[in-house]
Amino acid sequence: MSTIYKIMSEAEWVKAKADGEFAGAEIDLADGYIHFSTAQQVRETAAKHFANRADLVLLSVNSDGLGAAIKWEPSRGGDLFPHLYGNLIVGDVALVDALPLSESGEHVFPEHVAR
Repeated sequence: MSTIYKIMSEAEWVKAKADGEFAGAEIDLADGYIHFSTAQQVRETAAKHFANRADLVLLSVNSDGLGAAIKWEPSRGGDLFPHLYGNLIVGDVALVDALPLSESGEHVFPEHVAR
């Protein structure tokens, strides 16, 4: 099993739960796919795209369950990032964690997200 991660606002998650699926945040919709990160990438993603945001949640998703809709494509620094071409079904989300800020302003990740 390969766990991938999606950072989003709590409000986006509440809406996704109500809708049963998530079509993507503004950047996802503009790019044509939903951006995900691996455990090794997600901290940099948080710092780069979500700095100083305390209203976030971290979704853990088993990429194996997404089938052909998940593509691993080069992005930042040539690393392969998981991109979902289609909506994320709420039932595919294995775990949702709060992503608070520390006193120093960095996001505090749950222990289960290995570096």
